[in-house]
Amino acid sequence: MPHTADRLAALARQVLGRPSPIRIRAWDGSEAGPPDGPALVVRNRRALRRLLWSPGELGFARGWVSGDLDVDGDLYDALTRLSGLALNRDEPVPAGPVADVPRARIAPVARVREAGRTALDAARPMATMLSLTGLPMPPPTPEEEVRRRRGILHSLRRDREAIRHHYDVGNDFYALVLGPSMVYSCAYWDRPDATLEDAQRAKLDLICRKLALGPGMRLLDVGCGWGSMALHAAEHYGVEVVGITISHEQADLARKRVSEAGLTGQVEIRIQDYREHADGPYDAISSIGMAEHVGRTQFRAYADTLYELLRPGGRLLNHQISRRPVANEAAYRVDEFIDRYVFPDGELAPIGTTVSVLEEAGLEVRDVHALREHYATTLRAWVTNLESDREQAERLTTPGRVRVWHLYMAASALAFEQNRIGVNQILAVKTPPTGHSGMPPTRTL
Repeated sequence: MPHTADRLAALARQVLGRPSPIRIRAWDGSEAGPPDGPALVVRNRRALRRLLWSPGELGFARGWVSGDLDVDGDLYDALTRLSGLALNRDEPVPAGPVADVPRARIAPVARVREAGRTALDAARPMATMLSLTGLPMPPPTPEEEVRRRRGILHSLRRDREAIRHHYDVGNDFYALVLGPSMVYSCAYWDRPDATLEDAQRAKLDLICRKLALGPGMRLLDVGCGWGSMALHAAEHYGVEVVGITISHEQADLARKRVSEAGLTGQVEIRIQDYREHADGPYDAISSIGMAEHVGRTQFRAYADTLYELLRPGGRLLNHQISRRPVANEAAYRVDEFIDRYVFPDGELAPIGTTVSVLEEAGLEVRDVHALREHYATTLRAWVTNLESDREQAERLTTPGRVRVWHLYMAASALAFEQNRIGVNQILAVKTPPTGHSGMPPTRTL
C-alpha cells in the first residue's frame, strides 16, 4: 500500500493536473515530490479535514495557525512554489498577501471538472481525501481567528473591535518585531547600509519634509500608533502635534514615550476616531498606514474630514497600501486569511481610486511616490526580527499568533516584490480659491 505522502502527492496531481510543486511530508514520516527545496509538512489528518471543510485559503490558514500544517525550509521559497497552485493567475490577488492562495477557493471536485475531465475523474480526489481524513468532522477553529462581529461594517464600535484585534496584542510583542523605532509601516531605505531603525527614521523625516513642517505649525497625525511620527516631528521640526488612535495599548505607550522625551507640552495623544475629531484647523496632516482600515464605504467621508481639518494651503500626506485593480471592482473581496486573522474589515483600494477620492473631496494631489520595493525590504526585516527571538514572541502572545504574523509578513513581502500590491505616499494640498498652493515649483524630494 502506498505511503501517506505518496497518496497526498497523487491527490495533488489529480486536483492540479500536474505534480505538486513542493515536497510533501506526511504524519507517518513519508515524503513525496520534488527532492529539492522546502517541504510542506502535513502533521496530522486534522489538517486535511480543515482543507476538506474550508477548501483553499481559509483551510490552509487554519491548518497553519493551529500548527497542523507547517513548512520545513525556506518559507519564502515554499510560498512562491505554493502560489503555483492557483487558478486564474491572470486575475490579480485582491488584498491578501498569501501568494496566490486566495485563488484556491475552488473545491477539488470543481477544479477537476474545470479541467475537462469526467465525473468519475472528479469524484476520485474527494474519495481519496475522505479516505485520508478519517472521521470527517469539522475541526475547531484556532482561538486567534476573529469570530462573531458586531455592528454595521465600519461603524465606530466595529472599527474599534477590529483595531483591538490587530494592535492590542501587546506592546512588547510589537517592540520585538518592529525594533526600537516602533514604526509599523513601510520604511524608506535611502542608502544600502541602512538599518531598519535608520530606514524608519528616514521615512519619518521624508514625510516631515514633504509636509514642509516648521516651528509654530500644527500637525495632526491620524492613526498615530505608538507616537513615532509625532515625536519625530515635534523634536526635529518644532511643531505642535495631536496624535489620535483608537488602540488603548498604542496610546498608553505613546504617552509614556512623549513624557520620557520631555515633549508633553508639545505633543498630545488622544484615544479618538478620526470621525470624532473636530479640533482644526491644522497646517498639516499625516496619515501613515491608517487608511487601509477606513473601508470603501467610508473613504469619501475620511477624505472630506481631513479636508475640513486643514487650513487653506495646508498639506496632507496619505501613506497607504494599494492593490491592483480588477475587472469587476464590485466583486472585489478581501481574502479570508487577512480578514479572519490579521486585519478584520480592512480593505485596500487601487491607487487611482484613492487619488480620485482625495481630489473629489477638494484636495489637489501634487505628488505620488511609490515605495513598493521599500515595503518588501521592511517586511523581510520584521520577519528576521521575529525569527531571531521566536520563543520570546510566543511567550508574549501565543504560538498561533506568532504563526499568523510569520505567514502574513513573509507572504506580504513576496506580494510587494511581485507587484501584486503596492504602497504609495500621496501628497495633497488644500489649495485656496486664489490657486496659490504654496507648493515649490519643482520636485526636490
